[in-house]
Amino acid sequence: MNNMHPQISDYESARQRLQLQAQQNLFKHAIALEFGGLGDDFQGLVEAHTAVGVQCQDTGLILSINAHLWGAVFPLLIYGTPTQQQHWLPDLLSGQLIGGHAITEPEGGSDLTALTTRASHTVEGFSLNGCKRYITNTPIADVLIIYARLDQQLSAFMVKKDDVGVQFTDQTQVNGCVTATMGDVLLNNCLIPHDRLLGKMGAGAMMIQSALELERAFIFAGISGIMHWQLAEVIGYARERQVQGKPLGSHQAISHKIADMQVRLSTIRLWLNECARLKDAQKRITLVSAQTKLFASEAFMQSSLDAIQIMGARGLEVNNRLAQLVQDALASRLFSGSSEIQRNIIAALLGIGIYTS
Repeated sequence: MNNMHPQISDYESARQRLQLQAQQNLFKHAIALEFGGLGDDFQGLVEAHTAVGVQCQDTGLILSINAHLWGAVFPLLIYGTPTQQQHWLPDLLSGQLIGGHAITEPEGGSDLTALTTRASHTVEGFSLNGCKRYITNTPIADVLIIYARLDQQLSAFMVKKDDVGVQFTDQTQVNGCVTATMGDVLLNNCLIPHDRLLGKMGAGAMMIQSALELERAFIFAGISGIMHWQLAEVIGYARERQVQGKPLGSHQAISHKIADMQVRLSTIRLWLNECARLKDAQKRITLVSAQTKLFASEAFMQSSLDAIQIMGARGLEVNNRLAQLVQDALASRLFSGSSEIQRNIIAALLGIGIYTS
């Protein structure tokens, strides 16, 4: 979907892939039975998402799934009124509706003070004006939680694709995670009713922090599954490829790279399990989710580079999934907050830096 204008069939395929995951109940993990979930825990979520990564090796799909869950489903679970939950959750959990959230703008993303999208009061509800950029699941999303300033206070609003005054577009496109649809959200006097305010007025920053903590903690469950497949591919090649009459893997320079890939993967799994343990114990994960995101994204990048180095020219062949994973790994260092942002968070929580989302 990069380097050319996406076709309608691309959008249909992207939507169908998400709905297929919904049919497998992937959106229902770590959600209580009373809300339509499976009634299991976050450890169950990690295991299910890891399995999806192993099976599909599609980083874009993983990104879309997580945007849907942490951008729309869980904010409704945490901050929605009973009426909002009853209205929206069944269709979001079944995949009938595709969701996400819109934070980033052309001139602001991680710096929430730079966000300029505005909401104003009207007789019927609210009017929203502004532009959001690089929004995952746009334009296929049916509903997005959009963060805007209402009376100078950052707040959250549920905006539907067919609301008056809004466009979910397919621009701007990026390289990396190319099967995840992405684009701008254009708001021009977008009118929505009063009951589309999610949470309290002014709670937007807290809601963004909550959503990103969850996303940072668990998006690498699916990616760890992809890394499991990546490692298996490299091991198989290192066993089969002969160099000077010996398997490629018998050379220490190669075997050490593979050993490092295994260590990174195992460490990511330990971090994921710790995030799940803390969430299941109903404890805060601000620090551990930032550490998970920082380590996992850098590890994904290094292992993807090592895999290409081991495979040689074969790893760069057209349609070789390993080559695409390098671009996906680059993207992983940026989505949900860059590696630098994660370091800022960690330092601030240690009392030596400035906190940022």
